[in-house]
Amino acid sequence: MLVLVLTGTGLFMVASAGEVWGQFNYENPFYFVERQAFFAAAGLVVMAVISYVDYRIWRNLSSVLLVLAFLLLVAVLIPGIGMVRNGSQSWIGFGSLSFQPSELMKIVLIFYLSALLAERKKVIHLFWKGLFKPLLVLGIAFALIMMQPDLGTAAVMGGTAFLLLFVAGAPIRFFVLTGVSAIGGLALLIISAPYRMKRITAYLDPWSDPLGSGFQIIQSLYAVGPGGLFGYGYGESRQKYYYLPEPQTDFIFAIWAEETGFIGAVFIMILFFLLIWRGIHIASRIEDAFGVLLVCGITAMISLQSFINLGVVTGLLPVTGVTLPFLSYGGSSLTMTLASAGIVLSVSRSTV
Repeated sequence: MLVLVLTGTGLFMVASAGEVWGQFNYENPFYFVERQAFFAAAGLVVMAVISYVDYRIWRNLSSVLLVLAFLLLVAVLIPGIGMVRNGSQSWIGFGSLSFQPSELMKIVLIFYLSALLAERKKVIHLFWKGLFKPLLVLGIAFALIMMQPDLGTAAVMGGTAFLLLFVAGAPIRFFVLTGVSAIGGLALLIISAPYRMKRITAYLDPWSDPLGSGFQIIQSLYAVGPGGLFGYGYGESRQKYYYLPEPQTDFIFAIWAEETGFIGAVFIMILFFLLIWRGIHIASRIEDAFGVLLVCGITAMISLQSFINLGVVTGLLPVTGVTLPFLSYGGSSLTMTLASAGIVLSVSRSTV
């Protein structure tokens, strides 16, 4: 029910947030919501079918799917195959029909790591026997996604993987050492790309460059702030009129907060909180180690992605391209997220 409410709310959000840009770019104010409705319907069918499939099948298929996901990540980097949008070569497809391989990798990596860590639970405290292989696979996937480049997706994937390692019982000293290394690596990634450095500068002081690197966050805050308690009313956003770029994707929550106010914003956050709580509750009832890790991984992926998106929109985190699960416009993201919800339902069904 939570997934259905979130998906339905997402359609209302896309219909309003994408209205102006749909009319401007495609002469159809319903362009984005029509496409989103198609992917929502397809994704819900996939979710329903997967919910009746024994979740253990993903353990057996994890290696094959991982190879496929890696091949797609390599293919997307090949000129003529990968499509460039907003500075990132992250899509494969033709014209308006496209697919984002990194969305598949996020799910497949959860399959693979859950299967691998379930087998190595007794030696997880040993680096070479327990941790080296999962870290190697994660490192290669992270590097391929960063070559697109897509720091947001890579961060969600990396955070999910480390939470799986924590649930599997990896020693605390590993996380301390990795955390120190990650801070250094993140600093190098930021310094190596001028646009990332500009995003950090804009995060610290957006008004230092209001028409450049700080533009998106300023316009987002101009949407969230004036919404007040109840907002301007559904469909009455002002920032969607060419102020906030692509309001139907990464910054859709800002438009929602502007139109529905504090009440509407809290409503969305409560839905995500309940969804995460249900994921933890389902994982606590499972005796199978693979099932526990699978549910924890999917729950972590959704919660991390939601936290990052909401943090960016409200100025708590630097701007990065991460969509809001179930709500932001995007066929690949919505379909894969609904498919992952079907897997959690499948695990939950097995405990009944």
